[in-house]
Amino acid sequence: MTSIIRPAKNYRRALSVFVILFISIQSFAQKATDWTLERMPVSLETDYALSSLPPQLRPGATVYLLDPTKGFYVGRKGSNGFICFVTRTEWEWGEFRKDIYTAISYDSEGARTIFPVYMDVAAMRASGKFTPLQIRNIVIDRIRKGVYKAPSKAGISYMLGPEMRTYPGMPNTHNVKTMSMPHYMFYAPYITNADIGNIPDGKADGPSVGNPGTMFLGERKSPYGYTILPAGEMEAAKIIAANKDLMKRLADYRPYLKVKMSKMND
Repeated sequence: MTSIIRPAKNYRRALSVFVILFISIQSFAQKATDWTLERMPVSLETDYALSSLPPQLRPGATVYLLDPTKGFYVGRKGSNGFICFVTRTEWEWGEFRKDIYTAISYDSEGARTIFPVYMDVAAMRASGKFTPLQIRNIVIDRIRKGVYKAPSKAGISYMLGPEMRTYPGMPNTHNVKTMSMPHYMFYAPYITNADIGNIPDGKADGPSVGNPGTMFLGERKSPYGYTILPAGEMEAAKIIAANKDLMKRLADYRPYLKVKMSKMND
């Protein structure tokens, strides 16, 4: 028995060493600057975050700002239960980019159940101790263990900002795009497009289900799905008109945040 057990122990020991070395190599392959995001001007970040909400909700909303060395913090305390922020990292894609800017808001239920994922991801990235793939694996593991939970009731996330720069597809594609697509997102954990009678990839002129986590957790196993409803054409035009100054400020800050007029309605 001894001659059989020892090789098994040696194998497990060697495997453990290999895993540790692999993680270390994965971590140190990236420079420290790969983790670091540049801090947005506070006034611009605040106004951009608030643009995700309908005007009547903005005065009472809590605004979270991003400190690239620590993570999100309360920039302005609100009173109506809604929160808003600018996300700079999408964990599902497993990469650190510096050109992701998306204004998003949540009601009190989303703030309680969904926003903690954004907070933890931002903090892990800021620490410089994790690669993007490690962060993705940590989030997936926490979802499976029930650390991160699905919303317990119906609710809404407003994304009514005049523009965003993010991934327009699922995590198997890594191109990003600056686009104007004001929309509403209703919590739809574990729901698919088939459940709402839509085609698999959704329709541009109607509601569709978005849930990138299904690529890693499987269909009906990812808690952070949304039924997405684009703003109507007239409403979207009003949003663009009301936010011309903000859009100019964003484009002046980073030229790639300029939305080309020919692509406004793509």
